[in-house]
Amino acid sequence: MKSTSMFVFALAIVVYCSPALAQHGHAGSGMSGGMGNSMGHGSMDASEHGNSSTTGNASSHQATINDILSKNPAIGDKIATLTGDKLGAADACTGFKNLGQCVAAAHVSKNHPGLNFYCLRQAMTGIPAGSSATSGGCKVTGPMSLGKSIQKLDPQADSKTESRKAETEAQQDLKRSGVKS
Repeated sequence: MKSTSMFVFALAIVVYCSPALAQHGHAGSGMSGGMGNSMGHGSMDASEHGNSSTTGNASSHQATINDILSKNPAIGDKIATLTGDKLGAADACTGFKNLGQCVAAAHVSKNHPGLNFYCLRQAMTGIPAGSSATSGGCKVTGPMSLGKSIQKLDPQADSKTESRKAETEAQQDLKRSGVKS
């Protein structure tokens, strides 16, 4: 009698839980992730959705910087003034992950005359500085942070203070020009 009641109890649990178990896919049966595919989603990666910001390639970031600069000439003029780049801000900002990094590097080079902007860019992005006329013979290649770049290029500089000051100035410039950071 005791074994019969245990059997009935176990059967009741199985019957009660079976609708919930049936709703979940099983590994290897092609059902896992199937709900996403039935809605037209699931296996598409970020680039198929048109979201290039998660792909991590520099060209998608560069297009974003160029878009911002074309819509906001004031920030482009500021960068060109800080860097002394006659070709403009788009050229100066080549390789940076975002516009804030470029503006901060430009401020460091302006605030600390011993640090060439193009050497900072090379240290931060790995993009070659170019001719020796603009680069000043850069020897440090990144990618590395602004603070680390300052430290490598001028070991005597207070890299923390310089980078904080430049990042604050960059945020103020972006805000003044209407760029959301």
